[in-house]
Amino acid sequence: MTTAEYYTQCPECSSNLIQDYSKGEFICERCGCVVMDETLDYGRESNSTDFEEKSKNTRASGSTSLAMHDYGLRTEIASGSKDYAGRSIDYQMAEQMNSIRRWHIRSRIVSPHERRLSNVLTKINETCAALGFPKLILETAAMLYRNYESRQEAKGKSIACIASAAIYLACKKCHVVRSLEEIVEAAGVTEQDRSSVKLASKYYRLMVMELGSFTEPAAQHALSSATAIDQYISKLCNMAKIDTKVERLAIDIAHKAGDDMLADGKVPNGLAAAYIYIASILSDVNILQRDVSSLSGLTEVTIRNRCKDILSCFKLTVTVRPPKPTFA
Repeated sequence: MTTAEYYTQCPECSSNLIQDYSKGEFICERCGCVVMDETLDYGRESNSTDFEEKSKNTRASGSTSLAMHDYGLRTEIASGSKDYAGRSIDYQMAEQMNSIRRWHIRSRIVSPHERRLSNVLTKINETCAALGFPKLILETAAMLYRNYESRQEAKGKSIACIASAAIYLACKKCHVVRSLEEIVEAAGVTEQDRSSVKLASKYYRLMVMELGSFTEPAAQHALSSATAIDQYISKLCNMAKIDTKVERLAIDIAHKAGDDMLADGKVPNGLAAAYIYIASILSDVNILQRDVSSLSGLTEVTIRNRCKDILSCFKLTVTVRPPKPTFA
């Protein structure tokens, strides 16, 4: 009997099961057979709405997280100058508590491996908070780095660059459009340091090859590339505050000209900028190549070359509607 059948019906009479929350058992509603016992309850802590009552009924600590080196299962010594009864403690006791707190923090990290893991995960947390990423990106990036470190030695690598590479790979997996330059800049690089971007790109390729990511079929790869173009078009239009009709027309042209050979070896933001520029010309909206190139991070020559590639590979047919007659 499979696991799904074991949880959904009785193995004796194939009847439905009733869960006894007080004993942690699954009981058959017809014959009374105890199908499972000592099961874990993943439900809510309590139905109370008062914060004090919730804190009293809490069974365990907070939720675990991969973004913390100890998964969040730690006990913190709070900093304060009063005891549990609210009375002020003297100077000697405060110094003793500060010393205990300091050694408690040091005892959490006892090896160079844990120290490196803590530093990288802290940098991932700071970068995701600076970019406003959701918790899904944070947890995915932490999981990818943990998997990479378990297979490959990360000693001697730049903390900011390896954290940026993990976040960039998480964005790729979760279909979030962010460039590696933006992530490296948010990781603490004040200037546009090309060496840091190249190093983060190198770490990204190492992580992809080591973890075996992006091995999906060709059809799924084509769908994801088309979705990436749509996201880049929407991102550039939102940054440039371009009219919605230009965005819709650019996405429509990108869907109809969805050719993998056209996108091979070309950055997606260049193709997105070219689609936006072509759609603006067809929509009679005045958009300069200089404005689009500054937002996409490419030169005007690159955008013109992408426009030539699109117009040479496909034929655009423009249907002009006659204006509506007006009567005086």
